[in-house]
Parts: sequence; C-alpha cells; structure tokens
Amino acid sequence: MTSSILIQPVVLSGGSGTRLWPLSREKYPKQLLSLIGQDSLLQATVRRVLGTPGVTLAAPMVVCNEEYRYVIAEQLRLLGQNGTVVLEPFGRNTAPALTLSALAAIKGAADPVLLVMPADHVITDVAAFQAVVGQGAVMAAAGAVVTFGIQPDTPETGYGYIQTGEAFGSPADSPARRIARFVEKPNLATAQVYLAAGDYLWNSGLFMMRASVWLAALGNCRPDILAACQSAWDAGHTEGEFVRVGTEAFAQCPSDSIDYAVMEHIAASTSASALPPGVVLPLKAGWSDVGAWDALWQVLPKDDCGNVVQGDVMLQDCQNTLALSESRLVACVGVSDLVVVETADAILVSHKDQTQHVKKIVDRLRAEKRSEGSIHRKVFRPWGWYDGVDAGARFQVKRILVKPGAALSLQMHHHRTEHWIVVCGTARITRGDETFLLSENQSTFIPLGTQHRLENPGRVALEMIEVQSGSYLGEDDIVRFEDVYGR
Repeated sequence: MTSSILIQPVVLSGGSGTRLWPLSREKYPKQLLSLIGQDSLLQATVRRVLGTPGVTLAAPMVVCNEEYRYVIAEQLRLLGQNGTVVLEPFGRNTAPALTLSALAAIKGAADPVLLVMPADHVITDVAAFQAVVGQGAVMAAAGAVVTFGIQPDTPETGYGYIQTGEAFGSPADSPARRIARFVEKPNLATAQVYLAAGDYLWNSGLFMMRASVWLAALGNCRPDILAACQSAWDAGHTEGEFVRVGTEAFAQCPSDSIDYAVMEHIAASTSASALPPGVVLPLKAGWSDVGAWDALWQVLPKDDCGNVVQGDVMLQDCQNTLALSESRLVACVGVSDLVVVETADAILVSHKDQTQHVKKIVDRLRAEKRSEGSIHRKVFRPWGWYDGVDAGARFQVKRILVKPGAALSLQMHHHRTEHWIVVCGTARITRGDETFLLSENQSTFIPLGTQHRLENPGRVALEMIEVQSGSYLGEDDIVRFEDVYGR
C-alpha cells in the first residue's frame, strides 16, 4: 500500500535557453514556454503528478534561478498551486539543486519521498507515468534510490544510458532492475551496440528517493557539496513563497550532476556498501526531453504530410516540416524536412537533421553581444511585461502592460525622459511631489532626473505606450528608491 507515502514533487528548472532558440532565450528558457498545449512545460510537469493514485502529494517545490522567480510563481498561481520556489543565486548543476530541495523538504521533521523531475520534459501518457511513480514510491520509501529508464528505439547519441542489472525485489517478474552502470552520451557505433544488447535504457533524469536518503548518500560521496549547501541553507531566509539561500556560501559549492555526484557511486557499490540500492524502472509514457526542434516535431500532432504548424502559417506542397509563427505570416512552398521558427525579432530556418547545432548560432550571438541571444523583444517583469516596439537614434518605443494592483518601482533616470500614453485602463502616476490618475487617451511627461512611479489601481490590465528619448536608453539607467519586489 502506498497511501501513507508522502511525495514531495521537486521540479528542477535550470536550462540556458539555447537549443530551442529563438523561442527559448537565456532570460526565458524553454520550460517557461507553452510548446505543447496551453500549459508551459513547467506547468505540465507539475500538473502530471496531480491525482497520482494511492499517494499523498505535498505542494510542488521548484528550484530555479533568481531571474525566473516571478514568472514561475505566476505560472504556479495560474495552476492553483501554492508551491515553494527555492532560488539559486548561481547555477551549480542538479546535485546541489536537489540538495537544497532535500533540506527544504525535511523541515519540521518530515522525510518525504522526493519525486525529482526536470521542468522541460514532455510525457504524453500521464496515466502510465503515474503508475510507474506509484511503483517507485514504494521502493523509495523503503530506502532505495529510484530512477526511470526509457526503452530506446533508435541508437540515440544525445542521451545518456543506464545499463540494467539483476532483478530487484519481489515478485520475480517485477520490472525493477538494479543499476549496473551509467554511461555518458555515446557515439553512434556505441549507441548501436547498446540498442542491440537490449539491457540499456535511456537516462530520463527522473529520480525518487527519501530526502534523508539523498542527504546521507551525498554526504558519503560528496561531503563538500553537502557542506556548502548546508551552509547556504543555514544562511538563507524565506520571503513568502520564495526561499533564498546564502549567496556567499552557495558560491563555494562545487558544480556537479546527480549522476556524477551520487548515482555512479551507487551503481558501482556492493551490497555491503553504506550507499542505498540503486534501482531503475522502465518508463513507457511517451517521454521526450524536447532537446531540439526535431524532437519537438516528433511529439507534436502532424497532418497527413507529416507537417506541424503553430500560429499564422501557410504550407503549400510541404512534407515533414515544422513551422511556428509568433507574430507574422509564415509561408512555405515546396520544402521538406525543414524547421522554420518566427518570433518578433528573429527567424530560424534549419534542416531537421541539423537542429542540434542551433546552439552554435546562440554562441555567436552572445560573442557579438547581441540581445537576441538572451532576451525576447517582449520582456516579462513581476508587475507585467513590456514589448520593445521600435527603436532608433536617441529614442525607443515600448508597449507596457501592468497587472491589476501591480506597481513599478519608485525610480529615476539620469539619461532619458519618458512620455506615457494610456491606451486601456487607469494609471496612478507619481511624478516628483504630485500623484494623479490618467485614463484612456490621456498622457503625461516624465522629465529627466525626476522621481516617478507607475501603478495600476484598477481591476483590469493597464496598457500604455511609452516613448523614451535621451542619450542613453539602457535598462541599467534606473535608480530605484522603493520596490515592492525587492530588486
């Protein structure tokens, strides 16, 4: 029976936004995008565990970079999930991220089973996934470290592999196997050998274990990581749903993955070892890590010619093509096996067999310090968003949306003036010593060096057009005096 097993969903939301560029960017990576259905990948990750039969679910816990905190909190709110968001001041790979989660989970003497899930994977058969989670929960509750392996159907070189060993537990026909070894991403010839051997599974990056079991195993294998995370946790504090760890202590933490830090040691250990048993369960649930555009094409519904379209797209005599549009009409004629992705500021055209190399374009954009490599034209903020509509010498135009009840910081600029025009809703303006309201079709001017604040006191979204002019228009020309978001 699994009714008494408490599962703590842990969503690891790292990623740098390179492989699904231009939709995914460094400042808005793929797990925040709605690539399949209405949910973002992160929301789908949280949603797929809801209603898992026979277990008790704690509120979700997300580990993410400080930069994504408000977007992730908003996405959880839209799901109706009041979860915990653990903030990493720096990326230190998955082992420290899981360690912070375990430290958060054992507060109050609890010791739940952690269900560790990357935020950017796709699983199409939720019922099958939940059934395997139920099996894994029993083993994890008893002290095992459980991972899930995907039965390979091609000699894939983009995944790590798990070699399965002898049967684990009872009954004798249980699908659970001991982990014989972890293998890094192989070359094609080696991957073909693994596929033919039949005892290798793709490494899904999904894990289950008790929080105490992970901490003990990490202390055995990598005490330096555990000590750094414990120090960072002890120096941290909680702000609402956000848990912040000590920045200086976490900066000293080594970077390592769950596999390298612990799982490979578990696979190599003997029955007499102090380490817990490592178990792999096969997972047949339509899993994909959506690692590149061709992987997204594989999991999305296709027309009779193998095409996938999203947005304003017209295809004529095309086959096996993925075409996505965010803002403009995309028309393709007589092409096959292409990926075409349009955003407001960039267009990608790639052969489907070459999408793993999109990262090289992102690397070039970063080397040339071009903004398209890191941010979208539309930038999300805790109060709403702004869209950079136009820009030229000494001016730029933004469309701004402020959520009901939200407010920008009280601020000042050294190098620019601003004109604000209300398009929809009501704005409360602080300008120097005066405060006043503006409604639709009204405007105001913010002189250089004047303290000002923009608020939405209404119940509907406030939409505005902002025209900035001056000698320097960068986002870093902001002096904040008060900010409800702590920036």
